Amino acid sequence: MANIKSAKKRILVNETKAERNKATRSKVKTSIKKVDAAIIAGDKAAAQATLISAITEIDKATTKGVYHKNNASRKVSRISRAVNAMA
Repeated sequence: MANIKSAKKRILVNETKAERNKATRSKVKTSIKKVDAAIIAGDKAAAQATLISAITEIDKATTKGVYHKNNASRKVSRISRAVNAMA
């Protein structure tokens, strides 16, 4: 356990940030699952609607520094390609 006051604070701050990042990752995963569910159901309109919200969530996570920009770009590319392949 840390003895120095600043070290104790860093532990608390890191825990808070880890929880925040975990919540953001969870939102992204949930939105991607919604897109996948719409694709499996064959509902193109719903898939396109959920795709837009998923891309928004991924972009927010990237802006916050939760995801690297290339990782986010890859996620967007994969779900976009899946929705576009529904035609």
